[in-house]
Amino acid sequence: MEEEKLEYFREILTERFQELLAEAEKTVTGMTTANDNYPDPTDRASLESDRNFMLRIRDRERKLLSKIRSALERIDAGEFGFCEMCGDDIGEDRLKARPVTTFCIACKKRQESTEKARGI
Repeated sequence: MEEEKLEYFREILTERFQELLAEAEKTVTGMTTANDNYPDPTDRASLESDRNFMLRIRDRERKLLSKIRSALERIDAGEFGFCEMCGDDIGEDRLKARPVTTFCIACKKRQESTEKARGI
């Protein structure tokens, strides 16, 4: 892949990484500084439900952070944009849609079909 395109993807990934870290920081700050005391059990349950939902979102984002780090490492190693399964180029449109991907469309479809057949 051309250096210009690699830098484009590095910039996108780095920007997204920083956004996710900022959101995580807001969540931590909000949960540690909030001194919510709701005497009504329904209000308290609603607050707990909202917090649990937020924590699930942040957990998914934590996993995405790991994938972003891995993609940035692949850029540095010169391995970015190549399918882990078949070794072919991953299409630029696919990388724009999901820059952390490690499979080309054909291999990803094959993987999903296998998972579906196994009931995963």
